[in-house]
Amino acid sequence: MGRHRLSVIRKQSLVSGLPLPAFRLPLLALLLLLAWPWVTMNEVWAQETAVSPLLTGRIRDAQEQPIFDAQITAYSGAEVLAEGVSQEDGRYTLLLVAGDPIPDQISIRVERRHFRETTYELPNRAIESLRQSNLLHTPIITLERRITPGFWIATLIFVGMLALIALGKLHNTLAALLGTSLIFAVSYLGAPLYEGLYIFHFEDALRYIDWNVIFLIMGMMIVIAVVERTGVFQWTAYMAYRLSGGRTWLLVIILMIVTGVASAFLDNVTTMLLMTPVTIRIALSLGINPLALLMPEVMASNVVGISTLVGTPTNILIGSYGEIGFNDFLVNLTPGVVLALVGLIAYNLYIYRHDLQLSSAKGSVSEVLLQRLAERGRITEPEHLKKAGVVGAGMILLFVLGEKVDLLPAVTAVMGATALLVWIKPDIEEMIEAVDWTTLVFFMALFISVGAIQEVGLISFIASGIGQLVGDNLTLAMLAVIWLSAVLSTVIANIPFTAAMLPVIGFLSANIPGADSKVLFYCLSVGSAMGGNGSLIGASANMVTAGIAERAGSSITYMYFLKKGFPALVITVSLATIWLFIRF
Repeated sequence: MGRHRLSVIRKQSLVSGLPLPAFRLPLLALLLLLAWPWVTMNEVWAQETAVSPLLTGRIRDAQEQPIFDAQITAYSGAEVLAEGVSQEDGRYTLLLVAGDPIPDQISIRVERRHFRETTYELPNRAIESLRQSNLLHTPIITLERRITPGFWIATLIFVGMLALIALGKLHNTLAALLGTSLIFAVSYLGAPLYEGLYIFHFEDALRYIDWNVIFLIMGMMIVIAVVERTGVFQWTAYMAYRLSGGRTWLLVIILMIVTGVASAFLDNVTTMLLMTPVTIRIALSLGINPLALLMPEVMASNVVGISTLVGTPTNILIGSYGEIGFNDFLVNLTPGVVLALVGLIAYNLYIYRHDLQLSSAKGSVSEVLLQRLAERGRITEPEHLKKAGVVGAGMILLFVLGEKVDLLPAVTAVMGATALLVWIKPDIEEMIEAVDWTTLVFFMALFISVGAIQEVGLISFIASGIGQLVGDNLTLAMLAVIWLSAVLSTVIANIPFTAAMLPVIGFLSANIPGADSKVLFYCLSVGSAMGGNGSLIGASANMVTAGIAERAGSSITYMYFLKKGFPALVITVSLATIWLFIRF
């Protein structure tokens, strides 16, 4: 009994004699090891479920145009809270760190090349609202333009490019490529030496290329190449001659009306892509100067196209911004367009009277010429023509109705070209070679050159000057918008100019008494589209026509187009202006 008790006492002594840390540390370590994943998961869950405060807003310029790629930084003192970049529509979003306390003072700094740096201080009530809702919409921040050496260099390069084209010293495409190359050379090689020389980089330049125009032209050139093999253009020349009875003055009128009506429902670039080869065939068959038919046609295309929403790219821009529908353009502009077309027909018959040989063609029809046209005016591939007719009808339908489903004309052109190539199966290499790549390169280089003067702010300054000139006088505003748009569209491509002018027109329409009828939008439509007749680069249709004509051996130089086109601009714009004052 005594020995057993002594043994128990010894065991208790051994247990109680163990050091405390040596006994509990392994157990504590095991518990921590098991609990660690749960602690980590709770922390992650807490971070994920915490709401991150958001700062949103918009960046624009003095003409209320959105500014993209602006660097936005939110900071408090020396601490950066968030950074972001504005999008195409000028909007930005700054995401603050979730769970961090919102400081009492927050500033937003906006930086963008060719603009002055701007800082916006959030007021106390805005910071308090951010704390309560974790969301704050900041007021619109307007950036002021900054004139740098890059501004003057881009302007000089653009003016120099126009001079080379106007004087015929270089091919149009080569002159445009030279201008583009100089812009990139200054930006990439000069800017590292002095930041003020920066204009823009290649990635930025691509934003200014209207790829819809590029692919539209390419697709339609392929379609025309396929259709041309069927002999339909020769047949059209024969029918046109028969309809005119050999009277070239009547032939000019017929072609101008056909081209004008087509341009009212199709893009004028597409119309001229279809009409130019036909017209050249007619002229060569009749033995007259092709330019005596091509120039009246392209002028009619630029004039009559504005009678509908889809007739010109500028009308599409204006209709979208000003909320002007198809019928609105038709009702408000068609009478003025008809009046301008009558004046344009009379003008062209006068300036080309010698080429058309009016005095010797009064109703007389050459039997030899008629027989020659009849021999050539045969459909050589009727089955292919039927297929092309089906595809062509579908393309026209999509051109007219495609906007309802946001189908771009370029997509329609590419789909139509592909459908013809698959269905008819011509020599694909021959069809691709038929594309006038010189004209396409010219378009791309020109878009980049115009984009450079947009980037540095030249177009914005021009638009701002117009806004300051007109004040609150509606009559003066109408005259200024029409004529300045017309004149400036002769040296600046009318599509980017129209885009830059739209916010100015919107501001004037809201502030000038009587301008709420959207008359200034119609004035911009008349000036920018009819102004395209003033020079070779005034409208895309002009350059497309010149490119096709040059390949056929009939060159249209800048000076030739200016000499024939600028008086047409004055006549048509004057007649359209009279109608607008009558209508509004």
